[in-house]
Amino acid sequence: MSREHQVGIEVTVDLVILTIRDDELHVLLIERGNEPFRGCQALPGGFLRPGETLEHAARRELEEETGLDAALLHLEQLRAYSEPNRDPRGRVITMAFLALGPDLPIPQAGTDAAKAAWAPVSSVLPEPDLLAFDHLTILRDALERARSQLEYTTVATAFCPEPFTISDLRKVYETVWGLKLDPSNFRRKVTRADQFLEATGERRFTEPGRPAPLYRRGPAQLLHPPLLREGHLARRHTTASALR
Repeated sequence: MSREHQVGIEVTVDLVILTIRDDELHVLLIERGNEPFRGCQALPGGFLRPGETLEHAARRELEEETGLDAALLHLEQLRAYSEPNRDPRGRVITMAFLALGPDLPIPQAGTDAAKAAWAPVSSVLPEPDLLAFDHLTILRDALERARSQLEYTTVATAFCPEPFTISDLRKVYETVWGLKLDPSNFRRKVTRADQFLEATGERRFTEPGRPAPLYRRGPAQLLHPPLLREGHLARRHTTASALR
């Protein structure tokens, strides 16, 4: 057996947890309590344990390191990261997960995390040395995945406590995409999308303006037609590659 095949490989999970707080997109960061990168900010995560699936490990790490309930979040696999030198402890491959939730509470740090706190994504992205390991790369990939998911799926509602208004939903798109959207055009598109929203029959009374109709998430998982960032409707069927 070659030396290459004798090298042990460890597997970890890392979580990019996004929420909207004070009309700004935030990511959950921890302060590492252990080496390597002790005292540095990082994404929450940890090693895969014997007998665990990757998703089970992601849910466990989420609750252990932050005190957040995984059941409150939309959780999906992002991708694997396997650069040979990404972790100074040795050969470590990580599976990153993207988690989305509505105005999540202040997290409680635990296990090997000294602190856990929300940070505006806009303040993290410009700082190349702020995050440990390759976590800035993972965050950038997760942000692009979230933006793309808003185009082709109904996941935007994961950011909205139910019931919500069309204006609430539009603010999600504007915050994640970093764009200003025309309110009338946005309303027309989302209300015409197949089974995207269900009207509750109730209204929210706010001042000023007329009472706003309230909605809940419909049964659809994919958007037909999609809502593209450039503002144009796509054709009604989507390809598998468009959803990646």
